[in-house]
Amino acid sequence: MKKPVNIPKAEGRLGVLLPGMGAVGTTFIAGCLLARKGLAEPIGSVTQMGTIRLGKRTDGRSPKIQDFVSLAKLDDLVFGGWDLFPVNAYEAAQTAEVLKREHLDAIKDELEAIRAMPAVFFPEFVKRLRGENVKTQTNKMELGEAVREDIRNFKQTNKLDRCVAVWCGSTEVYREPSDVHQSLSAFEQGLRDSSPDISPSQVYAWACLKEGIPYANGAPHLTTDTAAMLELARETRTPVCGKDFKTGQTLMKTLLAPGFRARMLGIRGWFSTNILGNRDGEVLDDPDSFKSKEVSKLGVLETILQPELHPKLYGDMYHKVRINYYPPRGDQKEGWDNIDIFGWLGYPMQVKIDFLCRDSILAAPLVLDLALFMDLAKRAEMSGIQEWLSFYFKAPITAPGLYPENDLFVQLVKMKNMLRWMNDEELITHLGHEYYD
Repeated sequence: MKKPVNIPKAEGRLGVLLPGMGAVGTTFIAGCLLARKGLAEPIGSVTQMGTIRLGKRTDGRSPKIQDFVSLAKLDDLVFGGWDLFPVNAYEAAQTAEVLKREHLDAIKDELEAIRAMPAVFFPEFVKRLRGENVKTQTNKMELGEAVREDIRNFKQTNKLDRCVAVWCGSTEVYREPSDVHQSLSAFEQGLRDSSPDISPSQVYAWACLKEGIPYANGAPHLTTDTAAMLELARETRTPVCGKDFKTGQTLMKTLLAPGFRARMLGIRGWFSTNILGNRDGEVLDDPDSFKSKEVSKLGVLETILQPELHPKLYGDMYHKVRINYYPPRGDQKEGWDNIDIFGWLGYPMQVKIDFLCRDSILAAPLVLDLALFMDLAKRAEMSGIQEWLSFYFKAPITAPGLYPENDLFVQLVKMKNMLRWMNDEELITHLGHEYYD
């Protein structure tokens, strides 16, 4: 990768477009509005609260990341998006029941001004939802062009300098790449033919990439991880990343599994189950949508533990994931994990976790970080897969032939080293040279 030279400053207004303005999207928007008014803190956001060490430990240089690299300011963000329901962000946030009324009322006027644009919707890809606010075009190429027109109008109306897009919608049904995904020409012919293999998220991604807008996929389904989309990203010199926000139970796995492997502790089984009652829970109650999520969740341990290298420790591990729709819980997801481990001489032990988390509260800061970092990548002329942003995803997309890095701590080092590299700072390798210089 060519090192960026003279990266343009993050000046002007940045539009953040969200396909999907439900619980995650509105929690993100509301949090940004509250934070820029000084009414709440953007806790969980690396770009807003994280620091980065520069040079030797003895140098004492650890600026905030937002002071080290040029990132868009919260005051410069403008929010928009699409949704299946004809509501504004205030109404959608009330329906989601994530944030307290006093938080929403403090920014009511601003939220009410953000109204969802009609969405692209094919019911066969999200079977548990109905479309009330959908585009009327039936041909998929026409739908893609309509999304492009939405983007251009949004930029013009709000006098924006740049835009990014982050998928915050529901999980689509599981699909493998087909012939239509093998090249850009095949995909665009598929749009003209309204191929049944092209999903709503792929229409959004195509439209964004055609407009040169960076696209981050926050769900586990097939979108930019195809040859066609990567070809388009290269053609328009646009960054892409994904997929599936790393929030609750999988976040715990990427914290614990590296520790077990570092200590060479074996694992016989890892059983995970979840209950949640928001729109995502309803969608995942469909087996085909759950399949997309299951594949994303199951792959994490495989790449961290590498059983092919440690067959005695992880070669016979049984890994099971369950997601159960439970309406009374709403957005307050609960994840249970039972982990059967073994140590010295093979003696068994157990670890049990009960994580009562708030799904959208954990996801919202990821949306902010991805929007700001993807805008940085675009200004730095970094196109294609942004693997350095794997830190935020359950199933990071990688170049063909590379397995994803899922160790959260390795991911963080890679991300911060990329920022150092972009700013001509020495990479941190933790070799201890401070003591010998």
